[in-house]
Formats: sequence, C-alpha cells, structure tokens
Amino acid sequence: MPEVRRVLVTGASRGIGRSVARAFAARGDRVAVHYATRRSDAEETLRLLAGDGHALVPGDLGEPEAAPAIVEAAVRALGGVDVLVNNAALAPAPGNRHPVQETSYADWRLAWRRMTDVNLLGAADLTYCVARHLIERGAPGRVVNIGSRGAHRGEPDFPAYGASKAALHAFGQSMALALAPHRIAVTSVAPGFVATERQAAKVSGPEGEALRRQSPFGRVGTPEEVAAAVLHLASPEAEWSSGAVLDLNGASHLRS
Repeated sequence: MPEVRRVLVTGASRGIGRSVARAFAARGDRVAVHYATRRSDAEETLRLLAGDGHALVPGDLGEPEAAPAIVEAAVRALGGVDVLVNNAALAPAPGNRHPVQETSYADWRLAWRRMTDVNLLGAADLTYCVARHLIERGAPGRVVNIGSRGAHRGEPDFPAYGASKAALHAFGQSMALALAPHRIAVTSVAPGFVATERQAAKVSGPEGEALRRQSPFGRVGTPEEVAAAVLHLASPEAEWSSGAVLDLNGASHLRS
C-alpha cells in the first residue's frame, strides 16, 4: 500500500483543481479542497473524492492574510500537509481582458494587481507557509505549481496573466534550489488550452476548431492529463525532477 499523504490543492472547486484532487484521493491520499467563492462547487468536488478524511478549506488568495489561515486550516483538518498544489489563479476572462492599446490606466493597474496578487503572491505565500511547516516537522514534501503555456508564448490580451505565470515558474525554480536541502522538491507544469467546465463554450462553439488545430493531435488537453502529470511530479520517484517546468500542451507550443 502506498503511504497516505496529506495534500492541499488550491482552486479545487472545479476544472484542473478538481481533477487533481480526485487523482490524489484515488491514490489513497487525503485532500484539503481549497476554494475562494464557489463553495457549492467545492462541496461537489469533496463529494466526488474517493475515500474519506478530506476537508474543505476556504480563503481568498488575493488577501495577504489568507495563506497562513488556509495552511493552518489544512494542517488542522488533515493532521499535516505533505504536498501543496498551487493551482488557484485568476484566469483570463472577458471581464479582465486588458490589451494595452484598449485599456484605461486604472483598469490596467487593477488587472495587474489582482492577477499578481492571486497567481503569484498567493502561491508564494502558501509555499512559504507549507515549506516552514515541513521544515519544522523535519519531513520531506512536494510543491507543484500550475503555470501556463502563456508564460512562454505571451498573452497579448492578458499580459498580466502571462507575466504572473512566468514569474510563478521562476519562483518555483528558486524554491527548488532553496528547499532541496530539506528534501522538498518543487516543480511546475505549463498546460496549454485545457477543456475545463469554464472553457466548454469555447470548445463547442465557433472557436473550437481553431483551438483543436493548435495541436498536431487535433484536440485540446483534458484536466485529467494535467492531474496525471501533477500526481507524478508529487511522487517520491520524481524528486530528481525538482526545478523542472513540464510543458503540457500537445506540441502546440515548443521551446528550444
């Protein structure tokens, strides 16, 4: 039987986060399902998890005091945290589109502050809290960041999103160096377009064919494929991958 780990998955109310939570639970791990505002969706995630001993943990990562409270709640509910998955993010949407040539300065600043606060600073604060928890326990651990293909190819309509994800990748590599002496491995995944619930209308609508053509496989990615990669990177066998940024985009964007 594999060792049961305690896993905190942020932004787990739906989409990639829900699939990641389900993958860990199916392995036999106990999961803290974090959410910001979608409590009913988070409760559905909790209902879908195999096994027992899981928990709901609320908190808005855009608030500076949220991370310590989230980690404390997860530690209290699970008895500790061994794996952190930084998935929560403010994703591109019509309401936060901010191309430089069309956006007022006030809206530009708002988009940058909010996306940076959640996507980068929230993840950094959570990593700090979980790392200190692991170091104090003298226990090994794993941190997996959910980045984006947009960090590498650019996001002209959502530059704050692309920049925040690029910074998240770089932050993960810095933490890989800092935390390796404590047997804490830190990695990132960089998904391309993924067919989550939020993207269902795009996939089935007029944009769907163009999205599928981005990859030579002729399709888009699935949340389960991202979850499988996260599960591997969080495993004991993946310690030597620490510092890696794994592309998960079906060859839709290649880096040299």
